[in-house]
Amino acid sequence: MSDPTQPAAPDFATRDPDSPEFWDERFERHFTPWDQAGVPSAFRAFAERHRDVAVLIPGCGSAHEAVWLARQGNPVRAIDFSPAAVAAAREQLGAHASLVEQADFFTYAPPFAPAWIYERAFFCALPPARRADYAQRMGELLPAGGLLAGIFFIGATPKGPPFGVERGELDALLTPYFELVEDEAVDDSIAVFAGRERWLAWRRRG
Repeated sequence: MSDPTQPAAPDFATRDPDSPEFWDERFERHFTPWDQAGVPSAFRAFAERHRDVAVLIPGCGSAHEAVWLARQGNPVRAIDFSPAAVAAAREQLGAHASLVEQADFFTYAPPFAPAWIYERAFFCALPPARRADYAQRMGELLPAGGLLAGIFFIGATPKGPPFGVERGELDALLTPYFELVEDEAVDDSIAVFAGRERWLAWRRRG
């Protein structure tokens, strides 16, 4: 049976989430059920404790959080490899549109050493085969003591995106580079993620 809480998916031509065209088609057709259209409460609480530090947001989508951080005064860069996602984000950011760049996370060199990389529906958008690359790249981008912090979609899924991850697999991927310092329930998930999200913060090992 279909889930009545989820929007019906249009008939898309592209099926490979490792391709920018996959995401372009969804943004261009306004099918973005992963978009909270706002800022999660756990993000706000964390960001208020980490003011004035540089933040990188990979797979930024519409970049609601980038707007919030820029207004708070954080140096921020938001990136996405989908031109349509970047266009949506720049519209969202208005006067801060220059903070959004079209780029591939796995090769991108930010203009600063991020103190914090924000994870929100990026890891679960990646095909599972890219997970080890994700962990390695996060470890390369963050200095010792830097934080990978955000909301992770926990529990395996038969198909995706979103691709859920078992907690044991996530821990095994990140522990070589990071130590877990925060682990909290998320109480304001949207329907597509409801009951499956955790706010996690991981500190880069020295």
